[in-house]
Amino acid sequence: MKIGLVIYGSIDTLSGGYMYDRMMVEYLRSQGDTVEIISLPWRNYAAHLMDNFTFKLPPNLDILIQDELNHPSLIGANWGKHPYPVISLVHHLRCSELRPKWQNDLYRIIEKKYLQSVDGFIFNSKTTKGVVNGLIGNSKPDVIAYPPTDRFGDAISESEIEERGKPALSNAEGEKELHILFLGNVMGRKGLHTLLEAVSIQRSALRLDVIGSLTTEPEYAKRMQEFVMANGLSSIVHFHGSLNNQPLIDKLKHAHVLVVPSSYEGFGIVYLEGMGFGLPAIGTTVGAAGEVIRDGVDGFLIQPGDAHSLATKLQIMNERRDVLVQMSLAARTRYLAQPKWNQTANQIREFLLSFM
Repeated sequence: MKIGLVIYGSIDTLSGGYMYDRMMVEYLRSQGDTVEIISLPWRNYAAHLMDNFTFKLPPNLDILIQDELNHPSLIGANWGKHPYPVISLVHHLRCSELRPKWQNDLYRIIEKKYLQSVDGFIFNSKTTKGVVNGLIGNSKPDVIAYPPTDRFGDAISESEIEERGKPALSNAEGEKELHILFLGNVMGRKGLHTLLEAVSIQRSALRLDVIGSLTTEPEYAKRMQEFVMANGLSSIVHFHGSLNNQPLIDKLKHAHVLVVPSSYEGFGIVYLEGMGFGLPAIGTTVGAAGEVIRDGVDGFLIQPGDAHSLATKLQIMNERRDVLVQMSLAARTRYLAQPKWNQTANQIREFLLSFM
């Protein structure tokens, strides 16, 4: 197959959605398919809408995949008869994110128009499929292909989890420290502000490592760093910027719990990746985190923005190391139950072939 993939910016961008796109491309190429990356420049939403006057569907393809993130740029090119099937890869809808109602009402109109203009869908979760179906119905072909969660290889052993969970005298006061990991771009939707507030409430016997880009939403990142300084958390909270490969693996191995209290996740690859290292995950009740996290079993689900509840969950994990270890082992089991990427990538390819 000759396949095109429309994205914004670079496919090497470090985020869960781009990792999905990147690994999908790698798999399709490994099966002998030709994949052309069609990159549109990152700009603001209004500028993206202007692309509708200039962007045309590229020639000489068998099928075109469009990352739904690009929806404001593609409505004009998609409308009418397509020279080949056009498939939308939907991680989550912009109108599902937490923002003022009037803004989401506008985004919903634009996204609905875009979703109606394609021939089929690749969804990353049942939640995402349900949201799209609620907007335009379910009359178009689709496949649910769960994101790649096994890029780090095999899960760590049960004995490593049990050893790591033992109460160790770690800090200057001789208290047992709970190592918390936040993994995600430092942006409002990911909820770092909620985690920092919870750490400020709990404060003692914690260490928080924040891993993720500080340039995605620089003003937000600056506010988070200022919050840390203003509340005397500099000895507890450490910003590392983006990490990948072995440096990231080392942080995952030495953490006790992964906390990404997003206001919305279309799936949440990061939760399962952490579970491969035996990290119970804390997410929120909105979006698809509940497809991954079993509340009270291998992690916790809190209401978005509920810092007090989050502080309580962290206190439980720190003071009850037997509970922490039990949840860590359950997290590992949940990770092992997830289909491997090759299985879901093959689903994508078979779905694309069905249009030929």
